[in-house]
Amino acid sequence: MNNTTRRGTAIGAGVAIVLTTLLGILVVDRLRRPGPRPLFQMPVACGETWRLSTYPGHDDFDVDLFPTEGDSWGRPVLASAGGTVTVSGINGELGGRTKKKPNGPKGRGGGYWVKIDHGGRWETQYLHMLEPPLVKVGDQVAPGQQIGKVGSTGNSGAPHLHHEQRRAGEKMETWFGGEPSGITTDDEEVELERVSANCP
Repeated sequence: MNNTTRRGTAIGAGVAIVLTTLLGILVVDRLRRPGPRPLFQMPVACGETWRLSTYPGHDDFDVDLFPTEGDSWGRPVLASAGGTVTVSGINGELGGRTKKKPNGPKGRGGGYWVKIDHGGRWETQYLHMLEPPLVKVGDQVAPGQQIGKVGSTGNSGAPHLHHEQRRAGEKMETWFGGEPSGITTDDEEVELERVSANCP
Protein backbone atom coordinates (compact mmCIF):
# COMPACT_ATOMS: atom_id res chain seq x y z
CA MET A 1 0.00 0.00 0.00
CA ASN A 2 1.56 3.33 -1.01
CA ASN A 3 1.49 6.58 1.01
CA THR A 4 -1.34 8.09 -1.07
CA THR A 5 -3.54 5.04 -0.47
CA ARG A 6 -2.75 5.08 3.26
CA ARG A 7 -3.61 8.77 3.50
CA GLY A 8 -6.88 8.23 1.61
CA THR A 9 -7.80 5.33 3.88
CA ALA A 10 -7.00 7.37 7.01
CA ILE A 11 -9.04 10.35 5.78
CA GLY A 12 -11.96 8.07 4.91
CA ALA A 13 -11.83 6.47 8.36
CA GLY A 14 -11.70 9.91 9.99
CA VAL A 15 -14.72 11.10 8.04
CA ALA A 16 -16.62 7.94 8.99
CA ILE A 17 -15.85 8.51 12.68
CA VAL A 18 -17.02 12.14 12.50
CA LEU A 19 -20.25 11.17 10.69
CA THR A 20 -20.96 8.36 13.17
CA THR A 21 -20.40 10.74 16.08
CA LEU A 22 -22.71 13.37 14.59
CA LEU A 23 -25.38 10.75 13.90
CA GLY A 24 -25.08 9.54 17.49
CA ILE A 25 -25.51 13.09 18.81
CA LEU A 26 -28.62 13.61 16.64
CA VAL A 27 -30.15 10.31 17.79
CA VAL A 28 -29.46 11.09 21.45
CA ASP A 29 -30.95 14.57 21.01
CA ARG A 30 -34.09 13.07 19.42
CA LEU A 31 -34.45 10.59 22.29
CA ARG A 32 -33.86 13.17 25.01
CA ARG A 33 -37.09 13.86 26.86
CA PRO A 34 -38.40 17.43 26.60
CA GLY A 35 -38.22 19.56 29.71
CA PRO A 36 -41.18 21.30 31.36
CA ARG A 37 -43.02 23.96 29.38
CA PRO A 38 -41.52 27.42 30.01
CA LEU A 39 -43.89 30.05 31.40
CA PHE A 40 -44.56 31.58 27.99
CA GLN A 41 -46.24 34.99 27.85
CA MET A 42 -48.02 36.65 24.96
CA PRO A 43 -45.43 38.04 22.51
CA VAL A 44 -46.91 41.55 22.72
CA ALA A 45 -46.76 44.53 25.06
CA CYS A 46 -47.79 44.28 28.71
CA GLY A 47 -51.41 45.13 29.44
CA GLU A 48 -52.58 45.19 25.81
CA THR A 49 -55.61 43.17 24.72
CA TRP A 50 -55.09 41.09 21.59
CA ARG A 51 -57.36 38.78 19.61
CA LEU A 52 -56.08 35.23 19.21
CA SER A 53 -57.50 33.52 16.15
CA THR A 54 -57.33 30.67 13.68
CA TYR A 55 -59.33 29.56 10.64
CA PRO A 56 -59.82 26.47 8.46
CA GLY A 57 -56.65 25.64 6.58
CA HIS A 58 -54.43 27.63 8.94
CA ASP A 59 -52.90 24.46 10.48
CA ASP A 60 -53.45 22.98 13.92
CA PHE A 61 -52.11 24.97 16.89
CA ASP A 62 -51.13 28.04 14.80
CA VAL A 63 -52.23 31.30 16.42
CA ASP A 64 -52.63 34.68 14.71
CA LEU A 65 -52.60 37.74 16.96
CA PHE A 66 -54.31 41.06 16.18
CA PRO A 67 -54.57 44.05 18.56
CA THR A 68 -58.14 44.88 19.56
CA GLU A 69 -57.34 48.61 19.49
CA GLY A 70 -55.13 50.75 17.26
CA ASP A 71 -53.08 49.96 14.20
CA SER A 72 -51.27 46.62 13.90
CA TRP A 73 -48.44 47.89 11.72
CA GLY A 74 -45.16 48.26 13.59
CA ARG A 75 -46.36 47.09 17.01
CA PRO A 76 -43.52 45.53 19.08
CA VAL A 77 -43.06 41.77 18.88
CA LEU A 78 -41.63 40.47 22.17
CA ALA A 79 -39.91 37.23 23.17
CA SER A 80 -42.42 34.99 24.94
CA ALA A 81 -39.65 33.72 27.24
CA GLY A 82 -35.90 33.95 27.51
CA GLY A 83 -33.70 31.90 25.21
CA THR A 84 -31.29 31.80 22.27
CA VAL A 85 -32.14 33.00 18.76
CA THR A 86 -31.66 30.10 16.31
CA VAL A 87 -33.25 31.65 13.20
CA SER A 88 -33.50 35.29 12.17
CA GLY A 89 -34.21 36.27 8.60
CA ILE A 90 -36.59 35.56 5.72
CA ASN A 91 -38.83 32.53 5.33
CA GLY A 92 -40.06 32.22 1.74
CA GLU A 93 -40.60 35.51 -0.14
CA LEU A 94 -41.43 38.87 1.41
CA GLY A 95 -44.05 40.09 -1.07
CA GLY A 96 -44.99 43.78 -1.24
CA ARG A 97 -47.49 44.49 1.53
CA THR A 98 -46.59 47.60 3.52
CA LYS A 99 -48.43 50.17 5.59
CA LYS A 100 -48.53 52.43 2.52
CA LYS A 101 -49.58 49.53 0.24
CA PRO A 102 -51.58 47.19 2.48
CA ASN A 103 -53.08 45.43 -0.55
CA GLY A 104 -49.76 44.96 -2.31
CA PRO A 105 -48.75 41.55 -3.64
CA LYS A 106 -48.60 38.71 -1.14
CA GLY A 107 -45.37 36.85 -0.67
CA ARG A 108 -45.06 33.26 0.40
CA GLY A 109 -44.05 31.55 3.62
CA GLY A 110 -43.48 33.40 6.87
CA GLY A 111 -41.71 36.53 5.62
CA TYR A 112 -39.42 38.08 8.21
CA TRP A 113 -39.29 35.67 11.12
CA VAL A 114 -37.49 34.61 14.28
CA LYS A 115 -37.16 31.29 16.07
CA ILE A 116 -36.04 31.10 19.72
CA ASP A 117 -34.74 28.02 21.59
CA HIS A 118 -35.90 28.16 25.21
CA GLY A 119 -34.13 25.01 26.38
CA GLY A 120 -35.68 21.68 27.27
CA ARG A 121 -36.44 21.21 23.52
CA TRP A 122 -39.01 24.05 23.57
CA GLU A 123 -39.06 26.68 20.81
CA THR A 124 -41.21 29.60 19.72
CA GLN A 125 -41.64 31.09 16.25
CA TYR A 126 -42.72 34.60 15.22
CA LEU A 127 -43.69 35.22 11.57
CA HIS A 128 -44.77 37.95 9.10
CA MET A 129 -42.78 40.73 10.77
CA LEU A 130 -42.57 44.16 9.16
CA GLU A 131 -38.83 44.41 8.63
CA PRO A 132 -35.59 42.58 9.39
CA PRO A 133 -35.67 41.27 12.98
CA LEU A 134 -33.95 43.23 15.73
CA VAL A 135 -32.01 40.14 16.85
CA LYS A 136 -29.56 37.82 15.11
CA VAL A 137 -28.73 34.13 15.35
CA GLY A 138 -26.87 33.38 18.59
CA ASP A 139 -28.29 36.34 20.53
CA GLN A 140 -29.47 35.64 24.06
CA VAL A 141 -32.86 37.29 24.58
CA ALA A 142 -34.59 38.09 27.83
CA PRO A 143 -38.30 37.49 28.47
CA GLY A 144 -40.23 40.40 26.96
CA GLN A 145 -37.31 41.70 24.89
CA GLN A 146 -38.36 43.23 21.58
CA ILE A 147 -37.30 41.05 18.66
CA GLY A 148 -39.17 42.73 15.81
CA LYS A 149 -42.30 44.57 14.67
CA VAL A 150 -45.71 43.38 13.49
CA GLY A 151 -46.09 43.41 9.72
CA SER A 152 -47.53 41.50 6.78
CA THR A 153 -44.56 39.94 4.97
CA GLY A 154 -44.75 36.51 3.40
CA ASN A 155 -48.11 34.81 2.84
CA SER A 156 -50.13 37.25 4.92
CA GLY A 157 -53.47 38.88 4.18
CA ALA A 158 -53.25 41.63 6.82
CA PRO A 159 -50.75 42.87 9.40
CA HIS A 160 -50.63 40.42 12.31
CA LEU A 161 -48.27 38.20 14.26
CA HIS A 162 -48.29 34.46 13.58
CA HIS A 163 -47.03 32.60 16.66
CA GLU A 164 -46.16 28.95 17.30
CA GLN A 165 -44.88 27.01 20.30
CA ARG A 166 -43.06 23.75 19.60
CA ARG A 167 -41.82 20.87 21.74
CA ALA A 168 -39.16 18.60 20.27
CA GLY A 169 -39.94 20.03 16.84
CA GLU A 170 -43.69 19.39 17.00
CA LYS A 171 -46.33 22.13 17.27
CA MET A 172 -48.14 22.21 20.59
CA GLU A 173 -51.13 24.12 21.89
CA THR A 174 -50.00 27.65 22.68
CA TRP A 175 -50.08 28.54 26.37
CA PHE A 176 -49.76 32.05 27.79
CA GLY A 177 -49.20 32.80 31.47
CA GLY A 178 -49.56 29.15 32.39
CA GLU A 179 -52.96 28.76 30.70
CA PRO A 180 -53.84 27.01 27.42
CA SER A 181 -55.03 29.23 24.57
CA GLY A 182 -57.81 26.84 23.58
CA ILE A 183 -56.68 26.90 19.93
CA THR A 184 -55.88 23.31 19.04
CA THR A 185 -57.23 22.63 15.54
CA ASP A 186 -58.06 24.56 12.39
CA ASP A 187 -61.41 22.77 11.92
CA GLU A 188 -63.31 26.01 12.40
CA GLU A 189 -62.77 29.72 12.85
CA VAL A 190 -61.89 30.62 16.44
CA GLU A 191 -61.46 34.06 18.00
CA LEU A 192 -60.84 34.93 21.62
CA GLU A 193 -59.28 37.82 23.51
CA ARG A 194 -56.45 37.78 26.00
CA VAL A 195 -54.57 40.48 27.92
CA SER A 196 -50.79 40.31 27.72
CA ALA A 197 -48.89 39.78 30.96
CA ASN A 198 -45.50 40.04 29.23
CA CYS A 199 -44.43 42.67 31.71
CA PRO A 200 -40.99 43.71 33.02
